Amino acid sequence: MHIAVLRETAGDESRVAATPETVRKLTALGATLAVERGAGQAAGIADGDYEQAGATVAERGEVLAGAGIVLAIQAPEAEGLRGVGEGAWVVAAFDPFRRHETVAGYAAAGLEALAMDLMPRITRAQSMDILSSQSNLAGYKAVLEAANAYGRALPMMMTAAGTIPAARVFVMGVGVAGLQAIATARRLGAQVSATDVRSATKEQIQSLGAKPIFVEGVAGIEGEGTGGYAGETSEEYRKAQGQLVAGHIARQDIVITTALIPGRPAPRLVTDAQVATMRPGSVIVDLAVEAGGNVEGAVAGEVVTRHGVTIIGHRNMPGRLGADASALFARNLHNFLAAFWDKDAGRPVLDAEIGDAIRLTRGGQVVNPRLAS
Repeated sequence: MHIAVLRETAGDESRVAATPETVRKLTALGATLAVERGAGQAAGIADGDYEQAGATVAERGEVLAGAGIVLAIQAPEAEGLRGVGEGAWVVAAFDPFRRHETVAGYAAAGLEALAMDLMPRITRAQSMDILSSQSNLAGYKAVLEAANAYGRALPMMMTAAGTIPAARVFVMGVGVAGLQAIATARRLGAQVSATDVRSATKEQIQSLGAKPIFVEGVAGIEGEGTGGYAGETSEEYRKAQGQLVAGHIARQDIVITTALIPGRPAPRLVTDAQVATMRPGSVIVDLAVEAGGNVEGAVAGEVVTRHGVTIIGHRNMPGRLGADASALFARNLHNFLAAFWDKDAGRPVLDAEIGDAIRLTRGGQVVNPRLAS
């Protein structure tokens, strides 16, 4: 099995889909690897490091020639994969609900697109879950970006010249990114509160030493929600939550929003009117900006100021930690391939539970039921 590792072409992408560590591990399974020249440069990995690990380093055309599996961070367009083997797998993040034409292009090219961002959230797939590994880093980096833009100290400081109060940080959405944001803000000494529509997250917030801010008397989502994600709530709940947040957000120095619903635009959590109630100099980081944004006025790829409040809308927050994000993403890919590697076949063979969940195209057709509905 020949595995190709591509250099990412997106302007804001610093990650790479394989590291010398995973090259060695995949080679040990019996695969041969070829890495596109310069693929790891932005993540601090030299071409020579890949060669020492056992991979060939070459230009894209040579890397793709006859490849049975292509590894990437962001799935490239199908026309950029000429030369791969018939029915080759492309294992990457596809963002399939927003990139319909890209998925159709894979079907037309006869490629098998495997969307790692659709990995089911089940116990045996945890080590393959790119959304969790990358969201963890995104939550951490969001706090650092906010602290850098804030212009004041986060922890309480008692000095001979007087006391500096702790900054107030409010995290909206307590998934993987939100939990890491809470933990990071707490480590930096901030006074942290958090909210979510899922009732099960209340104890998680408290376990990290933060204050839960929850709507009382109106039912939200009991338990964890489908696949660990939140879903749609009732109109009554959304109205009650909006009133609760409006009063709380006005007293916050930093707000970090992380709420996403798979296959749907990001829910609007913060209105422009609520932004206007915050103190000038406050900061908001919208981690859902690429999916439409949780914050009214957030702009994908830009840092804007509204009502004296800085709203950070960086794309690809994990990519701002290229080396660590690459290491985790590459391990997710290795864990996925290794879990299904068939020594007799000399390649991975997927089962139905995971294969059907992440497979987008096969045999010239779009086959994923979530895209067909």
